[in-house]
Amino acid sequence: MLHTAEPEIDFFSFFELTLDLVCIAGKDGYLKKINPAVTAVLGYTEDELLNRPIDSFIHPEDLEATRIRRTALLKGKNLVNFENRYFTKTGEVVWLSWTSIFIPSKEVVFAIAKDITERKKADELIEEKYRRFKSMATHFKSSIEEDRKYLAAELHEELAQLAAVIKMDMIWLHNHLPDQPAVVGNRITHATGVADLLINTIRRISFSISPGRLSDLGLAAALKWQCDEFSLLNSIPCVFENNCEESLLSEEIRIDFFRICQEALLNIMYHAQAKTVTVKLEDHQHYIMLSIQDDGIGFDPDKLTHHPGITSMTERTESINGRLVIKSAPGAGTMLMIFVNK
Repeated sequence: MLHTAEPEIDFFSFFELTLDLVCIAGKDGYLKKINPAVTAVLGYTEDELLNRPIDSFIHPEDLEATRIRRTALLKGKNLVNFENRYFTKTGEVVWLSWTSIFIPSKEVVFAIAKDITERKKADELIEEKYRRFKSMATHFKSSIEEDRKYLAAELHEELAQLAAVIKMDMIWLHNHLPDQPAVVGNRITHATGVADLLINTIRRISFSISPGRLSDLGLAAALKWQCDEFSLLNSIPCVFENNCEESLLSEEIRIDFFRICQEALLNIMYHAQAKTVTVKLEDHQHYIMLSIQDDGIGFDPDKLTHHPGITSMTERTESINGRLVIKSAPGAGTMLMIFVNK
């Protein structure tokens, strides 16, 4: 039986017909051979492309990176998915993704490129939308913080002052009515104590709404105050440790760190049944980490992904391009970590 030989693959046909840009370049920086896709994408004639240095078509901002990668290529390091920009004859910019090898025996570079311009435009559109939404989120957060500052100021300046006046009147009555019955004196003393407690409570609520210490004394002082207040209110030791240089943190990050810690301590107070709590602000080589750890009953993080407290902390972390990690298990306590790159 006669067997018909398989037709030999016509490499030249593939070179000519493929939609990818295919070219052969010399070590001198000039193109030696190109397929029709190159002229179709860039808009130049074949003569124009072969008689000008390759660098003359490349976007100026990509020249240095291209030269570095070309040097490495000529030393034997293959080029894979390297992206740079070229100018077309009409002045438009196209993005190309290159895969190239150097053939030492021929002293030429064989290169294939894909036109990724549309993908890049889509990426830029997504990036622009992200920047716009992030700007809106930052604006909303700033507005909320301003409203909190106003409310805190009203509480401190108005309500606390009124309570202070009541306390002063109680003291005046006690000092100027020496002959009042003991029961009246006791009620005045009690009212004075309640007024004092009211003043301190208003100040504490005012600070929790908008922490003046955060802007006046810094994040470390504000977190230390949070830990001290937590210990005082719950009779649970809450230790704060810090080795972070606050100048590395923007105002937005400082506010969000404070709010995340505030939310975490509330969750511990209401749910964790902890005996000790540790809050750390740490400066690592490439990132800043805020961690809140307790030795409470723990939980399964996979079952509480939609918990309001966790959702709030996650959203705040994402708004500052951070990463939230929660390590917990039933009976094993909880450690919450927020990482923000420097």
